[in-house]
Amino acid sequence: MRGVEEAKLVLTMAGKDLRALHIMCNPESVDDEIFGFHAQQAVEKSLKAWITALGHEHTYKHDLRPLIVKLQSLNCDVNGLWEFVDLNIFAVQYRYETYYILMYPLTDRISSIKLSHCTTE
Repeated sequence: MRGVEEAKLVLTMAGKDLRALHIMCNPESVDDEIFGFHAQQAVEKSLKAWITALGHEHTYKHDLRPLIVKLQSLNCDVNGLWEFVDLNIFAVQYRYETYYILMYPLTDRISSIKLSHCTTE
């Protein structure tokens, strides 16, 4: 599976993470690391779908920075995407190292959802 078809599949998966974010909007519903993980995943999958739809390969790491750099190298408008890089810490580190939560709490879930939603459109 290549190109647009693969991109559609990955974007569908990003939509599932985005729907989960809407359910977890209330801070009492789930811990920050779980919410942040799904926010990061929604963005990561959306960026990977974009790159794939353009007919290019992407990295298979949970790091948003090289995905944005790749899009930039493809002359895509990446303005506004750099703030998503802050979600990288939720991809792996926060899921396994809960002591970081106290140092870097996720304070605005609504903004995270809005940002994640922007990448899936």
